[in-house]
Amino acid sequence: MTLFDFRSDTVTKPNEAMRRAIAAADVGDDVFGNDPTVLALQERVADLLGKEAALFVPSGTMANQIALRVQTRPGDQVVCERGCHISNYEQGGPAALSGLQLTCLTGDRGRLDWDAIAEALHPDDDHYSRASLICLENTHNRAGGSVQPQDDVVRIGREAHARGLKLHIDGARLWNAHTSSGIALCELAAPCDTVSVCFSKGLGAPVGSCLAGGRDVMKEAKRARKLFGGGMRQSGLLAAGCLHALDHQLPRLGEDHQRARRLSEGLDNDRISLDHQVETNIVIFRTLDESALIRHLAARNVAAVAFGHGRVRLVTHCDVGDDAVIAAIEALNSYVGDPA
Repeated sequence: MTLFDFRSDTVTKPNEAMRRAIAAADVGDDVFGNDPTVLALQERVADLLGKEAALFVPSGTMANQIALRVQTRPGDQVVCERGCHISNYEQGGPAALSGLQLTCLTGDRGRLDWDAIAEALHPDDDHYSRASLICLENTHNRAGGSVQPQDDVVRIGREAHARGLKLHIDGARLWNAHTSSGIALCELAAPCDTVSVCFSKGLGAPVGSCLAGGRDVMKEAKRARKLFGGGMRQSGLLAAGCLHALDHQLPRLGEDHQRARRLSEGLDNDRISLDHQVETNIVIFRTLDESALIRHLAARNVAAVAFGHGRVRLVTHCDVGDDAVIAAIEALNSYVGDPA
C-alpha cells in the first residue's frame, strides 16, 4: 500500500531526470578547486543570491556553522530567534565548534524585529561578551514555514551594519520564501552578509547546501569547511543534482504551497486545530495528544512528525501529489482521539 510521506521535504528522492543528470556530471577534485560542476553550481548560486561567491557544502547545518565560525570570535554573542534551527537542531554547534554564546529571543511566529534585537545586544563593555552576529531563519521551520517580512530584514541588516555587526540568514527554505512572496532571491539576500540555501528539501536533490557571501568571507569559509570535515572530492555528482533542481524543481514550488493550503483548508475535525496561517509548504496542527494523532495517521499510511506541545507537522513536497493530500485530509478528519 502507498505510503504518503509528509514527515519532511527532506524525504524526497531524485527523479529519473535528476539521476541522469547526476550520472552524466563532469567531475574533478573539489578540494583542489577543479570540479567543473561544483564551480558551475557555486557561480549560479552566487548570481541568484547577488553575492560575490558561494561555497558548496554537504548540509545546511554545516553551512550555518561555517557562517558563524568565520564571522565571529570565541566568546562572542550571537542573537537569534528561540525556535530557530541553529539553536534547536544543530547540537549546540555554536558553542561546541566556535565557542559562541547564543542569545535567543522569542519572535512572532519566528520573526524578529530590530527593536527586540537592539534591546538584547550586549553593550560595548569589558564585562560582556562582544555582540557580533545576528541570525534570521527564512522561512522559519518551527513557526510553520513563516516568511520573514522583508522590510524587517532590511532594517535589521541596516541597523546591524551601522553598529559593526554582521547578519546571517539561514535560508534553507529561502526558495519557498521567494516563491511565496514573489521577491527576487537576490533581494531577499541583499541585507545579509552571508546566506545559506539547501537543495535537499523542497528542491528534491539528494544532498547539498551552499553558503554565499563576500569573496573574502567565502575564502575563509572554504578553510572552515575543511576543518569541519566537509571537503569533498568528486562532488560534482552531487552538484549536478542541485543544478537540475534549480532548473526543474524551483519553478514548481508553488504547487507544494497550494497543496499545503488545500491540506489546511480541508480540516474538519473539532479535535484538531490549525496552528498557524499557511504561507509556504509546512502545515502544523494542534491536538491534545500528538502521539495518538501520529499513530492514527500512520495506521492510514500517512506519515507525519510530532512537533512537541500537542503539535503535529506535515510538509508538502515534490513526492506528494493531490492523492496524498486527499488521503491526509481523510485521515485527519477521521481522528476521534486516543482510544486508550
